[in-house]
Amino acid sequence: MRLNPRQSDILDLARHIGRVSVDDLAGHFNVTVQTIRRDLGALCDAGLLARTHGGAMLPSGIANIAYAERRRLSASAKEAIGQATAALIPQGASLFLNIGTTTEAVARALADTPDLMVVTNNLNVAEIMAAHPTAEVIVTGGRLRRADGGLTGDMAVETIRHFKVDIAVIGGSALDHAGDILDFDPDEVRVSRAILSQARAAILVADHGKLARAAPVRIANLADLDRWVTDAAPPAGLQSLCKTAGTAVTVAPPR
Repeated sequence: MRLNPRQSDILDLARHIGRVSVDDLAGHFNVTVQTIRRDLGALCDAGLLARTHGGAMLPSGIANIAYAERRRLSASAKEAIGQATAALIPQGASLFLNIGTTTEAVARALADTPDLMVVTNNLNVAEIMAAHPTAEVIVTGGRLRRADGGLTGDMAVETIRHFKVDIAVIGGSALDHAGDILDFDPDEVRVSRAILSQARAAILVADHGKLARAAPVRIANLADLDRWVTDAAPPAGLQSLCKTAGTAVTVAPPR
């Protein structure tokens, strides 16, 4: 469909924050709620958004957003999360970094942390860490997913089983209000589960926009992890879950 300027801006907002509401958009654009409903209806009919109660969100479906688009989404939040996570990783640590644009932000932020061992199934992370002067970088092998440089499958899992690292840093495509961390590719999820099983501590890196998305395959629950690094205070229900489970929450707002 050919978007008018307001519809294009609405779609950009949805891509940035995941979910938009009729009332908020009406105030933002200084138009009536009926006008916004027509805009959202057109975007939903075109398959660009999915209807929700009182608004719309990015369609969840069974396929992830394109990698280049994911890299642009919440870029400043991912940078802040990356820096906050890197601050938690001590000199000389061994760690896993899985597939994802937020774990890539962590890799960039680790530039000044010396003497690391990084095991990854993410070719983009490996390329970033290759510039690190003192890091040992181990790539799992596996089936290459050209869309995002991810390595999945039995070979990736088998490589991971050979290690027991200090910290696993994982991302996911979605996080629901029960605290379940979700993704799209069952093979990728198998690798993420193996990573968690072979680490002494585990950190989720996920911005608040992941709460507005859905995906069909479960990796783990927040209660299974040691820490969640995000960019905004979580909803009360997830704060309560984390408190009960002993999962620390680090909030790193974007600049």
